[in-house]
Amino acid sequence: MTEQRPFLFLDVDGPLNPWWAASRRRPAGYRALPMRPTGWEAPRPPLRVWLNPGHGPLLLDLGFRLVWATTWQAEANIWIAPVLGLPELPVVHWPRMHHQDPDGVHWKTRHLVATAAGRPFAWVDDEIGPTDREWIAHHHRGRALPHRVDPAKGLLPDDFATLRAWAAGG
Repeated sequence: MTEQRPFLFLDVDGPLNPWWAASRRRPAGYRALPMRPTGWEAPRPPLRVWLNPGHGPLLLDLGFRLVWATTWQAEANIWIAPVLGLPELPVVHWPRMHHQDPDGVHWKTRHLVATAAGRPFAWVDDEIGPTDREWIAHHHRGRALPHRVDPAKGLLPDDFATLRAWAAGG
């Protein structure tokens, strides 16, 4: 019953790739991987991405319908999903990226609420703030969990516990 599961809109950089930590020590369980998504072609050096392969099974076990909500867009299925052991996931296609919103919400917020179309969703991102939470609460008629992840740490056991409990209705 895939349609009845809530969406988990999943960002890459921050939650899965703790980019803030990238200039420091690699966190335990993470692999440093050189990647060349669109825009990172030679002669530019490869993009170093840190991913924890253990996150894939944990994400699949949460009880959500996983959806990429990242600037990587469909390339997340090429570069990120295989490392995590995830199947090809649906992708949120952004009408615009990195624009200023008139209400001060993150540029993803309105489009994710529109994509959810009243269905329950969680959103995991490192750029969620109080304005986004407030806007979602006033403009989304279903359950929603905008969940901020520290970009220096990525997804942690407590984040997975929070998401699992929320997906179960708790």
